[in-house]
Amino acid sequence: MLSHLSISNFTIAEQVELEFQNGMTVITGETGAGKSISLDALALALGDRADSKIVRQGTQKAEIHASFDITELAQAKKWLQQKELDCDDECLLRRVITREGRSRAYINGKPSTLQDLSALGEMLIDIHSQHEHQSLLKKDTHRSLLDAYAGAGTLASQLQQASKNWQHCDTQLSTLRSNSEEQNARAQLLAYQAQELDELQLGDNELEALEQEQKNLANADKIIADSQLALTLLSNSQANGIIETLHRAEGLLTEIADENKQLREAQQLLSSAKIHCDEALQELQHHIDSFVANPERLQEVENRLSSIYDIARKHNVSAQNLPQTHKALKEELSTLQGSDEKIIQLEEQLQQLGEDYQKFAQALSKKRSSARKKLTKAVTEQLKLLGMNNCLFEIELDQAKARPYSPHGQETVEFLIATNPGQIPQALNKIASGGELSRISLAIQVVTAKTGAIPTLVFDEVDVGIGGGTAEVVGNLLRKLGKQTQVICVTHQAQVASKGDQHFLVSKRAEKNSTHTQVGNLTTAGKVDEIARMLGGIEITERTLAHAKEMLALEI
Repeated sequence: MLSHLSISNFTIAEQVELEFQNGMTVITGETGAGKSISLDALALALGDRADSKIVRQGTQKAEIHASFDITELAQAKKWLQQKELDCDDECLLRRVITREGRSRAYINGKPSTLQDLSALGEMLIDIHSQHEHQSLLKKDTHRSLLDAYAGAGTLASQLQQASKNWQHCDTQLSTLRSNSEEQNARAQLLAYQAQELDELQLGDNELEALEQEQKNLANADKIIADSQLALTLLSNSQANGIIETLHRAEGLLTEIADENKQLREAQQLLSSAKIHCDEALQELQHHIDSFVANPERLQEVENRLSSIYDIARKHNVSAQNLPQTHKALKEELSTLQGSDEKIIQLEEQLQQLGEDYQKFAQALSKKRSSARKKLTKAVTEQLKLLGMNNCLFEIELDQAKARPYSPHGQETVEFLIATNPGQIPQALNKIASGGELSRISLAIQVVTAKTGAIPTLVFDEVDVGIGGGTAEVVGNLLRKLGKQTQVICVTHQAQVASKGDQHFLVSKRAEKNSTHTQVGNLTTAGKVDEIARMLGGIEITERTLAHAKEMLALEI
């Protein structure tokens, strides 16, 4: 509920502080005193557009603060938490407009956009006048009111989730189907490339082995010649043979090394070198004996390497990376080949999700159809009480306008009205005037008060064009509505004002160079005087005061 409104330098209001209570609050005053200033300021706090003209003459900026108690407003709390703007059970909206036309908005002290301010405002308050905040002009509100009246809130949430599930599955299926032709072409290419690599049958470490073998076979003559020369250097029986030389050197040191540690170590190293040379000699001999120059094998190896290199060039990878490329091709091919199966699975899933959606949608349509009749009858009865006897109120459920698998069901919901005989019921904003719209809204709100979600309802000049008994009915209805939710009403009818639990009086004081608007919270005596003023003419008589007291004493 709205708990406090602070207005600074707004039009002719220099400083206004209002503390609001539960129940029904009325705002009255002389014509031109500025009764709607507080509501206009509140609308700005809720995100309305503004210009520099609203800044009080002689000041630099206008500022509005609106405080709300959101203890019971789970939706608003959740929204604030998601935006990281939460502040316990109180919500403070602030709006600043400068003389230069700049505007700043704040939610709980943090800078915010007008869009966020407006979105939050729609959860906090509903202004029934000609302001943008009037939710009754929105079809979403019509649907929400009907569903709440039908007790179908849970069913509507289940339907939204069913629609979301169906839409997600349908998007996946459409994507797969739209890519099917392209995927088939890709699969054919991948199958050819994978088969080519399958036929290549490149073994583990085969490339390295082939490259080494090709190098050996291509250099066979040099390898044999160099190996033979190395063998000769090692095994020449003459003095210049390495092994013979080592043998002689070791023999010389053996004779003199017994008493000399360094010579003994040198002798042992020569002995070890001789052993290694002997082993090298044997390896060289084995290599020479087993090595055979094989031009045919060389051709085979080079052909095999050429095939490997050619395929590597086709895939624009190195020959060493062919195994990884082969694996990647087969994995992608397996994925594409499974897309047909995935399409079949998604088609079956989509059908089941569609059946789930239809189950919820049909159940919701049944509830809406039943509640539609009851709500239409109840609102029509309230409209008659409000003096709109010729008003025809209808609730249209139109399946033709609903898109398939809509999260809102298989029909659109819209309130239609005809205010004069012979008119065809049309949308509220096309038919009803501001005053009529307020009374229509009042009738709907009274009927749906126990199921409505907005905690504060504001009615601006709801009693325009009515008087007498009808005005008293309006007052009674507003007071009745105030027992269910917070009601704030700007009125010029004594019959309406007398029903208020709280009464603000707006007055205007003119000075030489400026005009000031003041708002006071009336006591019981003040209420009597104000009701008497609204009832009487120029002079307030004892009879008028008595009538005012009588009206204030009446019970609904």
